[in-house]
Amino acid sequence: MTETKKIMGYLPDETPSFGKLLLFALQQIVVMFPATVLVALLTGFHVSTTIFASGLATLCFILITKKKIPLYYGSSFSYITAIVSITIPNQNGFPAPDHLISAAQFGIILSGLISIGVGLLVRKISMEKIEKVLPATVTGPIALIIGLSLAGSALGNIVNVGQTVQATVENFQLAQNLSWIIGLVTLLATVFFSVYLKKGTWSQIPILLGLLLGYVVALIIDYFSGINFVDFTLGGSDSFFSIPHFTLPRPSWEATLAIMPIAIATIPESTAHLYQLDIYVNKLAEEKQSKKKYKIADRLGMNLIGDGLGDIISGAIGGPAGTNYGENISTMAITKNYSIGVLIAASIITMVLAFVNPLSAAVYSIPEAVIGGLSVYLFGVIGAQGITIMVDKKVNLFDSRNLSIIATILIIGLGGSIIGNIPFFGIELPPIATAAIFGILLNLIYVFTDHLKGKYCKKA
Repeated sequence: MTETKKIMGYLPDETPSFGKLLLFALQQIVVMFPATVLVALLTGFHVSTTIFASGLATLCFILITKKKIPLYYGSSFSYITAIVSITIPNQNGFPAPDHLISAAQFGIILSGLISIGVGLLVRKISMEKIEKVLPATVTGPIALIIGLSLAGSALGNIVNVGQTVQATVENFQLAQNLSWIIGLVTLLATVFFSVYLKKGTWSQIPILLGLLLGYVVALIIDYFSGINFVDFTLGGSDSFFSIPHFTLPRPSWEATLAIMPIAIATIPESTAHLYQLDIYVNKLAEEKQSKKKYKIADRLGMNLIGDGLGDIISGAIGGPAGTNYGENISTMAITKNYSIGVLIAASIITMVLAFVNPLSAAVYSIPEAVIGGLSVYLFGVIGAQGITIMVDKKVNLFDSRNLSIIATILIIGLGGSIIGNIPFFGIELPPIATAAIFGILLNLIYVFTDHLKGKYCKKA
């Protein structure tokens, strides 16, 4: 047997057999689902509509990028503050009035046009010029803070049992201890499955296996403790089949001013994700001794156009703005599975899921502690990929300029995430986007001063 055959994993243009395809697609849905649903709950959008929009936007993204970029589109956290300022949801879990959702949709669609416009501009610019604006000293730390800023969310899923299982004062400590058991079993099982399963289909689904083991442990604990970590009543209804609540956009200048500018702030995040993919996909191609070079980073323009199209599609039917998901990229990196076919299957299943209530209820029943256990690993991998970008691009960490960019991005991004948002002259700035913009501007100052020095030195 040759070494090539021993390497497990799928490159973007490789497709597993049908049975494996469904398993791998389900795994991608599992890691996407919690964050996408959470955005809908926080912003007052309809959950079933958000799920459907996620699948449809992903499918359209893959088609518009000609099946060259393996990314999954999900609801973006960067837009939450801006959208909430329009929808003003009264309570988590209850949708906002249709006329407010429709107004927010208008802003989301226009933000998509911004992404498309920037994407068309980027396609006219060489990668050398793009990397001057978005070097690894910017994209690496951005990827790092995306992962680390979600650390509180991951642990919160485990410890906040008062909200997740309606624990009372009397059994709160017991519920929290049991929640830790479920979370740790899920985390360690997923880690060990990904490290020690090296052959066959099992090596490709460590996250799904970890989830299933955590789920079984939760069911056992439910039976003996009487605390309902698994709740089959969430997200379901009396009917088997129901149509998502679609709404049409309504012109609103207020929504335009609040939501549209966020598109610019999400570009560095999307770029960081693309650079991560480029590194990992080509590493797998090298391991499999493939002669093909996957020039994913060179398709930044098409990636932004696809992102913008995703926002327009989602906004047109009543879904929130989105982006390509770090959780799904982490899953692909862990499993070495970058198959476009898997992502297409995941997007189609997601759309079906939005219509079938028992399927939705099954996904909703996954305990928060299980999600937390998975998230500790997934969010950590996102951060680690930021380090990989800087290592791969040989960033000099002894250079004072590089250090100044990296340091400010990290502290602004992480500090802002800890306090929620960054209060700045009467407005609330999203932390990751603000950190990214600050880092880009600081880098451009250095580029501009170097240009001036070169110009005057030539004259001298």
